[in-house]
Order: sequence, then C-alpha cells, then structure tokens
Amino acid sequence: MKKSLKVTDILALGFMTFAFFLGAGNIIFPPQAGQLAGDHLLSGMLGFLSTGVTLPLVAIIAVAVAGGWQGMTRDLPSKVATFLAVMIFIVIGPAFAAPRAGLVAYEMGVKPFIDNAGQLSLTLFSIVFFAIAMFLSRSRGNLVDMVGKFLTPILFLALIVLAVAVVMDPQDAIAAAKGDYIDMPFLKGFVEGYNTLDAVAALLFGMVIVDAVRSKGVTDETATRKYLIYAGLIAAAGLTFVYVSLFYLGATSVNIAANAANGGDILAIYVAALFGPAGQIILSLIVLLACLTTVVGLISACADYFSTLTRITYEQWAVALSVACCVVANVGLNQLITLSLPALFALYPIAMALVILTFIRRWLPNPTLSYRVVLLVALSFSMIDAAKVAGFNVHAFEILPLFDYGMAWLMPTAIALVITCFMGARKAKSVEQTSQTA
Repeated sequence: MKKSLKVTDILALGFMTFAFFLGAGNIIFPPQAGQLAGDHLLSGMLGFLSTGVTLPLVAIIAVAVAGGWQGMTRDLPSKVATFLAVMIFIVIGPAFAAPRAGLVAYEMGVKPFIDNAGQLSLTLFSIVFFAIAMFLSRSRGNLVDMVGKFLTPILFLALIVLAVAVVMDPQDAIAAAKGDYIDMPFLKGFVEGYNTLDAVAALLFGMVIVDAVRSKGVTDETATRKYLIYAGLIAAAGLTFVYVSLFYLGATSVNIAANAANGGDILAIYVAALFGPAGQIILSLIVLLACLTTVVGLISACADYFSTLTRITYEQWAVALSVACCVVANVGLNQLITLSLPALFALYPIAMALVILTFIRRWLPNPTLSYRVVLLVALSFSMIDAAKVAGFNVHAFEILPLFDYGMAWLMPTAIALVITCFMGARKAKSVEQTSQTA
C-alpha cells in the first residue's frame, strides 16, 4: 500500500473538496451581498469570507486534528453526538442544502432555455439531475478521479473566464451601501456567510475526503490528516477567488440589475450583459457543474454516515437520499430558502463553538464540562436567532448584544467558555489537593 500521494492526486483531492463546497449558496448569495455592500464592499466581503471561507477551512483542519467527527465529539454523550450529527446531515442533505442545489441548477441552468417552464419541467429535471448525482455518489472509490480530475477543472475554467470578464469590463460603478451594510458591513457580511452552509458541511465532508484519500492507498493516519489539510487549503483558495469576483460583480450591478429578485437574477443579468446570448450557456455550465458536484459530495457524506448507524449499505442510502432530494426539490426555490434559514441560524453557532473547542481542548482543565455547557449555551441562544429569522416575536431578547445582526449567541457562548475554564480549573485543583492530603 502506498503511503503518499502524487502532486496531481493532491490537486485533484483539493479540487474535489472545492467542488463539494461550491454549490448553490456560494453562487446566488455573494452577488446580492456585493450589490448591497456597495462602497463598503471590502468590509462586507471580509465578513462574508470569514464564515464562507475561513471558518470552513478551520473546520476542515479541526476535523483533521481531532481525527474525525467522533474525535471532535468525544466529550459529549454518545447519543447527543449522534443526534447532532444526524440533524446536521439531514439539513445539509435531503432536507435543505442538496435539494436547494438542484433547484438552483434548474432555475439558472435549465429553465431559461425552456418556454413556458412549469412544474412538469422541474420534476423531469429533478429526476435526471439526482439520478446523475446518485450514479456519481455510488462510485465513491472514484470520486477523486470523476470530480477532482474531470468535472472541477471544467468548472474552474468557466469561473476564471467569468472573473476576468467582470474585472476587465465592469458593467456599473460601485454605488453607496444599503441597509445594514451602511453601519455594520462586516457583521452583516459575516451573517450572510451562514447561507453557504459550508462551515457546517465542512465538519462532515471531512469523512468523504478521508475515504477518498484511503481509496488511493494511504493508510497512515498522520498522512491522511496532512492531505485533508492540503485539500482544505486548496478549496479555501478556490472559494476566495470565487467570492471576491462575485462580490465585485454584485457591487458593479446596481443599475443593470436594480430590480433583480435575488443573487441568481443579478448573476444572470450581468452575464447576459457581458457575453450576450452566449452568456447564458456559460452561466448554465457553471451552475450545473457547481450544483452537481456539491450534491454528489452531500449525498456521499450522508450515505457514508448513515450506513455506519444502520444495516442499510452505503449504496442503498445513496439511492434513498437521491430520491428524497428529488422529492424535496419540487417544493420550489424561494420556499426552500425561506424554510432553510432558521435551520442555518440554529446550526452555525453550534458548528463554530465545536470547532473552537476542538482547537483549545488540550488547554481545557475539564473538557467534558466545557463541551457540554458551551454547546448547550450556543444551542439555546442560536434558537433565539433562528426564531427571529422564522418570524416569531422575540423582542424580549433585544437587550442581547448583536441581537439585531442575528448573532445573539456570540457573547453568551464566549462567556460560558470562559466561566467553564475557571470552574474546571478550580475543580481540578480541588481534586489534586484532596489526593495529596490523602
């Protein structure tokens, strides 16, 4: 068994990871955020990159450091860790993220070419799209070759063409910032980065990446972790390139896309202005490939984990999840985005807290106490943010710092972490003194 990968294999692994992350949210949210950020583009973009790039990269590294999901959650009760993983997998899999990717692929990649497109065309597309995703997902041993060496290079080339065109021929001047981007552009961009779902997905994509590395003959744990980090770095570089170009695209689209309903519309209008009729073909290629590779990664990650909990095989789970995604995708894009936002606001703080705890665990005097208290606090206060996004009356919590920006969880979670550090230290010291007296 070989214990190292060639440079081409490492690059393919990184491209595969990049492709898994680059999906629906990564394409439709940055243009709209850039348009609203306007002349506060830099601050807003840095906030978005924090949750859209930096946090997923840190999460990938955390997975590598901890040795996987089980290592990250070893200080939690096993049933709690399993429940948390199942909930995350459901959200990033058949409930929201994967169907959303399929819907974006239809709305932006196929629908513009169909006259009088309706429910029937969406249903037929969903069947074909998720059937292809199912076929690619079932061949998990060949994921690196199929996605990393074939699909992603085509996707990345199309993105480079778009980025160069945007920089060389911006369609508008950058206008003044709007809404929350006027006063708090960084925080607004930070919260908007939630929409990508990448920080949550990173915790679980790590399993698929590890399987891909091992399928290449690498069995050494240290080498596996190293390649996992390499893949994360390559993916982060690619995502940064995409977000910066799409943010700039949005910031220079104020006039030509003034009435656009969402980021997808902004992108479509802008590409049409840049390339004319051929622009829709370029955009369709980008969207279809980006969404397909992401769905493959999500289905693979979900099937891999669920197969460890049940007697159902990986291949059977891949089929079942693909069918479920196809059914949910027929809900409609706007409805699905609306339904998914509360789940995002509930899960992201938990993911962030878990990543931070993973990195500082060695310095925690009582890891079990810290993990349980900090994650409980993060969950409790994230539910307030989720309820607010869902439209419930939570004005009683307006006194919380950053409540208006959907980050009411941040200060309470940070305080809980500090308190448990001191509480744990006193407990450890007390135990030590007792043992010495005895």
